[in-house]
Amino acid sequence: MSVIVKICGLSTEETLDAALDAGVDMVGFVFFPKSPRAVSIERAAALAARARGRAEIVALTVDMDDAGLAAIVDTVRPDWLQLHGGESVARVAEIRQRFGLKVMKALGIRSAEDIASAPAYAGIADRLLLDAKPPKGATLPGGNGVTFDWHLLDALDPGLSYMLSGGLDADNVAEALALTRPFGIDASSGVESAPGIKDPARIRAFIAAIRGFRPTADQGRTIAGERISS
Repeated sequence: MSVIVKICGLSTEETLDAALDAGVDMVGFVFFPKSPRAVSIERAAALAARARGRAEIVALTVDMDDAGLAAIVDTVRPDWLQLHGGESVARVAEIRQRFGLKVMKALGIRSAEDIASAPAYAGIADRLLLDAKPPKGATLPGGNGVTFDWHLLDALDPGLSYMLSGGLDADNVAEALALTRPFGIDASSGVESAPGIKDPARIRAFIAAIRGFRPTADQGRTIAGERISS
């Protein structure tokens, strides 16, 4: 099966259309006020309507309460809730049950200790998103434009379904794919010209780099019993 491609933090029709026309699989809208990529519920609903049927719609939240999540679910009608805060395993399970939507849990990775926490969420969240842990002093849980040591992922169960994020762009995504063989790839700051400003040309180049990736015979990785290929 093909690698899933997600572009997160979209906020304009132009950049959304660039992603959709380039063949993106998932589009993400950010509901975290501190982020330069944050959009209002009304704005996200309009963009989601434009994308519906062409890509899966993801709502990114950070430690949001049930009332906030309900407002997003009712108005935006996302396919996925992406939990990008410090949500516990129990909280992830609660959200998934309460709202009846697929849930993606983001985990910040910097060390082997961070990797060790992933299996606890694997049976609860529908998918994991492994992102670079924010630098010290950062105010955002994601979209900081930094990578992590991808070799840390060698310790993961090869059957674990995850998406890779953190500092990915058109120049380094092929290396990331070759080293990690993830189920999917997620980008935000790597397709921007400035924080929060998505660049249509960079979006197209990023997706083209993924679609053009061809693994060598020894780079195959099995996810949930399926060999990943481009």
